[in-house]
Amino acid sequence: MDSLDLTQQREGVVLPVKARPGARRNAIDGVHAGALKVSVTQAAEKGKANAAIIALLAKEIGVSKSAIQLSSGATNSQKNFLVKGISVKKLLERLSEIIDAGE
Repeated sequence: MDSLDLTQQREGVVLPVKARPGARRNAIDGVHAGALKVSVTQAAEKGKANAAIIALLAKEIGVSKSAIQLSSGATNSQKNFLVKGISVKKLLERLSEIIDAGE
């Protein structure tokens, strides 16, 4: 797995995401250029894709949707999400399991 550029903050961990809205399926597709590649079927309109990304991340990481918030990039494919109440180490472990299982 390429390395993710995770940043620990007081509230949690900043997770960079490369979003791919309008995809055929919802999936975490690995890591590229320090960001988690996430595909969602929702179109990039009125925040629908962002909400779908939050739902997918919450399910895959094992946290509630309210523990994940979009911190930057609302209308850009490069986004940052704040994952609250988790350490960099724990988030990396969980994402490694998800990515390794998908390969």
